[in-house]
Amino acid sequence: MYLIGQLAKRCEVSSDTLRFYEKNGLLVPAGRSDSGYRLYSEDDLSRIKFIIRAKAVGLSLDEIRELLDIRLEASQHSCAEVKAITQAKLAEVDMKMAELQRIRDALKKINDACCGHADDNASHCSILEALGEQDSHSEHEASGAQCCSGRCKA
Repeated sequence: MYLIGQLAKRCEVSSDTLRFYEKNGLLVPAGRSDSGYRLYSEDDLSRIKFIIRAKAVGLSLDEIRELLDIRLEASQHSCAEVKAITQAKLAEVDMKMAELQRIRDALKKINDACCGHADDNASHCSILEALGEQDSHSEHEASGAQCCSGRCKA
């Protein structure tokens, strides 16, 4: 049996992290010592390591809780149930990556359009104009506006 500090050290997490997992229903102490300290078993050690690995691949606490429930009664569940959880997470990650790529492309476009010279004031900066307009590229071109003394690509 481990005290909370011992278990935390073995798992390379803080005692607060273990208390957080306990508060969120991911961990239940095996019992209490005569003096009231939480006691944890080898199964709890294994559970914490599972949680840590699941967090490392981006699973949420709810997803981890679901996997722990399945793991507890593995013979009553199928691999397809487990795979469905990771497939849903993959789809979520793919959506986030696509959104980040869209953001990166838009940011790169407005960044590359500005000369960024230190001796030019920002009153005609294409970045500020692009962020201030709804359809910045077409409006910028239609107005014939130039930024940074005309040295920008926009």
